[in-house]
Amino acid sequence: ANKRGTEQVINLVRSFGRDVVHNYMGHVQNNAEEAVRRVIADLKDGSYSYAMDCGGVINVTITAHPNDRSATVDFTGTSSALDNNFNAPLAVTKAAVLYVFRVLTGCDIPLNAGCLKPIKLIVPEGCMLNPHYPAAVVAGNVETSQAITNALFLATGTLAAAQGTMNNLTFGNDTYQYYETIAGGTGAGPTFNGTDAIQSHMTNSRLTDPEVLEWRYPVRLESFGVRNGSGGIGEYNGGCGVTRSIRFLEPMEAAILSGHRSKGAPGLNGGNAGQPGQTIITRINGQTETLAAADKSSLNAGDIITIETPGGGGYGS
Repeated sequence: ANKRGTEQVINLVRSFGRDVVHNYMGHVQNNAEEAVRRVIADLKDGSYSYAMDCGGVINVTITAHPNDRSATVDFTGTSSALDNNFNAPLAVTKAAVLYVFRVLTGCDIPLNAGCLKPIKLIVPEGCMLNPHYPAAVVAGNVETSQAITNALFLATGTLAAAQGTMNNLTFGNDTYQYYETIAGGTGAGPTFNGTDAIQSHMTNSRLTDPEVLEWRYPVRLESFGVRNGSGGIGEYNGGCGVTRSIRFLEPMEAAILSGHRSKGAPGLNGGNAGQPGQTIITRINGQTETLAAADKSSLNAGDIITIETPGGGGYGS
């Protein structure tokens, strides 16, 4: 990917000249910076404390500085590095901040570092969002990034929380291995309902078509649909999550890496939280067991795993 990018930049320079390319790179970043500064000019100070199933708490305070249209995003008070894998590298934390402020601009601008120029970012060293080696970070990109994003939108008072997890499902044996993320509900805002059954914020992956999934793997997709009633109620309702059930046709090991299993995604300005998610295994003999947010289990032929993903938070009472 880097080699391809290098080749494309060289081609641009050959076509338009070094000075033109250099100047336009500057224009793109300057435009993004100005778009974010316009947002900050109307931004109100805010803070939020966001608790996660993994035991971590993300504390964020956003302070706007109208005089120079800049802002401070301060994660002081966030939990120290955890003994599980939900720590997020600083690059992930920065990316989440950049994403949120780019979304707030409402402009179709390229994602670039200019968005961060008006923002002073404080992330204490050694906390779960800026951990020291050898802290485990595999869930930081897929789970904690979602929590950071929700916390930032809630602190700005602009958007209730989305499902806040990617519902990472893996299963396999010596022959087959499979990994998917599963959609959920998004948060409502001051003039709109959340969206049902959609990949949100930090994830944009697509699911394998049912026919292809069943052709390539010894599984059967028993059901996949909207989880009605799972969005938080408010003046504007949060989006609903989904229900996805997979029957195994031969023994497999399955694991779930997820969030918002103990509490639902928070609402905003009086809106209710969405329904929390759950992962249930139904054995061939009819017995059921509920997995924790981060858990695994062995399944036999005929067993079914059902993932109910969280709904988004509602907005307004």
